Amino acid sequence: MSFTPDITEVLARARADLRMGVPVVLAGEGDHAVLMLAAETCDAQRLADLRALGGAPVLAITARRAETLKARAYDDDLARVALPGDATLAWVLGIADPADDLKTPMKGPLATARTGDAGLHRLAIRLAKTARLLPAALVLEMAGGKDFAAAHNLTLVPAALAGPVLEATSNLHPVVAARLPMEAAEAGRLHIFRPEDGGEEHYAIEIGRPSRDKPVLARLHSACFTGDVLGSLKCDCGPQLHGALAQMGEAGAGVLLYLNQEGRGIGLANKMRAYSLQDQGFDTVEANHRLGFEDDERDFRIGAQILKSMGFSEVRLLTNNPRKIAMMEEHGVKVVERVPLKVGETEHNRGYLATKAEKSGHLL
Repeated sequence: MSFTPDITEVLARARADLRMGVPVVLAGEGDHAVLMLAAETCDAQRLADLRALGGAPVLAITARRAETLKARAYDDDLARVALPGDATLAWVLGIADPADDLKTPMKGPLATARTGDAGLHRLAIRLAKTARLLPAALVLEMAGGKDFAAAHNLTLVPAALAGPVLEATSNLHPVVAARLPMEAAEAGRLHIFRPEDGGEEHYAIEIGRPSRDKPVLARLHSACFTGDVLGSLKCDCGPQLHGALAQMGEAGAGVLLYLNQEGRGIGLANKMRAYSLQDQGFDTVEANHRLGFEDDERDFRIGAQILKSMGFSEVRLLTNNPRKIAMMEEHGVKVVERVPLKVGETEHNRGYLATKAEKSGHLL
């Protein structure tokens, strides 16, 4: 019957569980499985219960975080850090969260696993990331994982099915569109798109009646609560948003995609962690790496999917980011012109903009 959740729905459940501090079971081939807890939401009781199961639990972290901690990442993109016998919850959080790195820089020595399959550990980190949590997971290998999941009413995630879904972009479906007069243009229309994976909705703001037969002035704008809403001076996001809408209003037509990928795709909480690290002297990229993330975790394939679904195949793209151009072209949207968008530089964000240019290739 169709009442049984499919893999997309199972993953949505798993993400919700992890955010609540509830463990999930990741099932590999045969009887191979692991019990996973997100490090960020684990509590002392569940850590004690995990240890009581026996075995050798590890804390899986990304290679970026491992590099900060001077831990060897034998699995290339991640490291499996063995939990010392006396490891407390504070120890786990100290490895996962860089907030106190400068206060207590000597975290180790940390022993990391050299052998064994890290596939399920990799899946655990990916799940934590998509749940907008720190990319660190407590993982315990176990036999009989399916029975354990059933006995404890835990979500069971089949790795073979989950991997491809997590790497793909979720299909988006139009929900509703309505007229929305704005400062930039009275002839505005807001479209809402909802992903199948239970994630955040994304928006398309259509100015005027742009033709589908010629290149449209377009912008892919990632949500920035601090810049767009609060007027933060640490970034140029708010001025870029309003500047792009103003240009579209002056042109009489355009489409701005407002993609809910806060903090370059790491979520608002992790973005605030990165801001805290920036206050300690690290730049944007260094802060992301210390947290265990890549420079940019956004998925611009979402933008291409929305544009095509709205009938646009060619754009004049308002951007300073070459990666957006490459992603549009790669996924079927022709960029006939890059339209620069250089606004909002202040004494507070000058270093941030310089880092975007030097380390992320932005054309500023």
